[in-house]
Amino acid sequence: MRKNQTSAPLSLTDTLTPGVPLDQIGRTLASFYDNLVSEGVPEHLAALVRRVRQTETSEPAQVEAAAAATGAAHPRVALVVEDDPEIRALAETLLEETELDVIGCDSAEAALSVLQARGGEVALVFADIRLAGAMDGLQLARAVATLWPRARLVVTSGHTLPRPELPREAVFIAKPWRPLDVLVEAERAAAEPAPPIL
Repeated sequence: MRKNQTSAPLSLTDTLTPGVPLDQIGRTLASFYDNLVSEGVPEHLAALVRRVRQTETSEPAQVEAAAAATGAAHPRVALVVEDDPEIRALAETLLEETELDVIGCDSAEAALSVLQARGGEVALVFADIRLAGAMDGLQLARAVATLWPRARLVVTSGHTLPRPELPREAVFIAKPWRPLDVLVEAERAAAEPAPPIL
């Protein structure tokens, strides 16, 4: 007669294949994930990437919280993604009136590079639909909503856009946008606490 065996819950160090820890697999997936966003990645993979990034950043998050308590927190960032240099400069100048630091990009690829380096500091992503480069603003918006859900997402365009095309979290502002509308979204991004990662 066989004895009943109770199995312990799996931890991140358990392996799928001998010698390869799950957390290592997750980190590898995370490193390739950003390149796959434009092709459409299943939500379960996106959830795994968020879990891995969350566990990797849990210790730095505690350090950041301690720094915030002493008043030495990192500055929060507004990311302006617009391929028209004049409109980008106008948005940057406008957002410099807020407490956010401003970084301008002309393409989604450049914006993703900034997000990879400073994603935890980005409070606002203000992006046009039409951009220089291979990715458009909708693809960028989906990537931001999936990988950096703490950033407030504002999408703009001179063309009407059906709501189902935008991520649920995104706010749409039609061009020509009013400076007050942009400032209101920036103030919300700066003032509201970041939502928790689910």
